[in-house]
Amino acid sequence: MFSTKTGYEKLDERIAKTKENKEYLLKVLSLPEIPLHNNAAELAARAKVRKRDVSLQTITEEGTKANDTFMTIVQTAKKLDVSAYQYICDRVSSIFEMPSLAQLIREKSSISRN
Repeated sequence: MFSTKTGYEKLDERIAKTKENKEYLLKVLSLPEIPLHNNAAELAARAKVRKRDVSLQTITEEGTKANDTFMTIVQTAKKLDVSAYQYICDRVSSIFEMPSLAQLIREKSSISRN
């Protein structure tokens, strides 16, 4: 595929550029845990935009940071199949019965490497 010559200059240039990225593009073959799409990132961004549209922005920079932090916790908990509500209640009440999201991420990544 990468050695194909079509005779069309623009297409041949595009094939050459694709060949330059061959190692990156084929990384999924050696690392099957890499997702083939970025839908998770797009869905996370969509949730943030939807919240922004409904809330009509935040008033202060602190509000923006708090909103970003909350959305990050909710999206991360969702990806880890953890109840965001229970996690936030656990942290706010200082019970700390649940493992931290960071710990769950480390555990999940070590499992996927094995």
